[in-house]
Amino acid sequence: MGAPYQLFIGLGNPGTRYEATRHNAGAWLLDRVARRYASGFRAMARCFGAVADAKVGGTRVRLFRPGTFMNDSGRAAAAAAGFYKIPVERILIAHDEIDLPAGTVRLKRGGGHGGHNGLRDVVPCLGGAGFSRIRIGVGHPGSRERVVGHVLDRPPPAERAAIDQAIERVVEDVERIVGGDLEGAMNTLHRRPCGEA
Repeated sequence: MGAPYQLFIGLGNPGTRYEATRHNAGAWLLDRVARRYASGFRAMARCFGAVADAKVGGTRVRLFRPGTFMNDSGRAAAAAAGFYKIPVERILIAHDEIDLPAGTVRLKRGGGHGGHNGLRDVVPCLGGAGFSRIRIGVGHPGSRERVVGHVLDRPPPAERAAIDQAIERVVEDVERIVGGDLEGAMNTLHRRPCGEA
């Protein structure tokens, strides 16, 4: 079991144009956690985003939504980590994942950016890839040329429902995740068939 996480970041794009698009799946999860465990977000101009103080189970954690666009996520993540003096290994990042079917969730410690433009920017800005990830499946469009349009588009209702079910499963296990028991949460979340509520 690892140490508890101190900073939980949900990646996405700002503004109403993007809030319902697949690229904002990480932000959708963070919002659900905030609704259950925090009183609301407050703007943090020095961190280029908004933060909510939460107690998730027995763990005090800051929930952070970058106000920057996805490709510029690293600047906000690094500013928040630096301001709160949180080391990279105590950071948890939720993001959309095209290499997983909609309705699937995978947890992971460390690793590369996997082609995700948000993570591609975050890794050098945080000085390494030692943070943990909650990967929320949004499905693949079938060809590389269609990826950008896919993640910047709204999922159809059935697909959105599957993603929401996956997010709800994470929220139900989030106390264990934030508390540092990523392996225990993996045993539960990774066994669930795609789309099972």
